[in-house]
Amino acid sequence: MTNPAFNAEARVEKPDVGIDPKSRERLAQGMAQSLADTFALYVKTLGVHWNVVGPSFYGLHKLTEAQYEDLAGAIDALAERIRALGYPAPAGFNDFRTLSVVNAESRIETVGEMLQELIDDNEVVARRMRKVSDLAAEAEDKFSEDMLIGRMGVHEKNVWMLRALVTE
Repeated sequence: MTNPAFNAEARVEKPDVGIDPKSRERLAQGMAQSLADTFALYVKTLGVHWNVVGPSFYGLHKLTEAQYEDLAGAIDALAERIRALGYPAPAGFNDFRTLSVVNAESRIETVGEMLQELIDDNEVVARRMRKVSDLAAEAEDKFSEDMLIGRMGVHEKNVWMLRALVTE
């Protein structure tokens, strides 16, 4: 899971919180991916919020507002957890672009296409967070595991709500 955008050597601290150093590093790397995914999804959701048009404008505008506000809070919580694990949190657009599976280089498309991208992105983010949650469980890091489980639930709910708005 090593990624060149995650610099495990920079300003590493060594908190003694019951998680062995190698597990802390792997977990911090995974959390960095989760942070990057969350940031990229935040940017993309904000773009949809700004550019949605049509008869369901008001509902979609409000829904995406609630989703990007939730993502903004999650960004901070994930970054702070990485810091608590003793590692620097990625903080630049290039790091986020490199670490994330979400393509935030959005184009203005039809409402249906924008919603489908948000659905797909929320699904892939939930799947990646599940893997990081498994790393947290293996490391017996209850706090990170709980945080990631909660975030997965949010992304799964987002998928359900967005999918309900897409007409086939």
